[in-house]
Amino acid sequence: MKTRLIDGVEVHRSSGNVFADLGLVDAEKLKIKTGLVIEIRKAMKSRNLTQQDAAKRMGISQPKVSDMMRGDFTNLSERKLMDCLTRLGYDIEITLRPTNADVGHLSLAAA
Repeated sequence: MKTRLIDGVEVHRSSGNVFADLGLVDAEKLKIKTGLVIEIRKAMKSRNLTQQDAAKRMGISQPKVSDMMRGDFTNLSERKLMDCLTRLGYDIEITLRPTNADVGHLSLAAA
């Protein structure tokens, strides 16, 4: 991470993943889950769904939807979030490809 001083304040260039910048262990998974939740929120808004209506469609409880809308989605796996999106009318495509790096990484591209 590149660092420089601006007006006496140390400024760090982001890696592109705020969770990694904060030093969180599961940074890539958190970034993926955040992207999925953002798409769920968009789907709910575009369909004018209440939390109760969305909960029924996604097959989860309304309190879990409420938690998700407040940014607490630790109790939901990536797989469950993808299931929620398919129940909201999304197609999900997973693409795998080899990498030249020793360890690959996760990414999410939303159309």
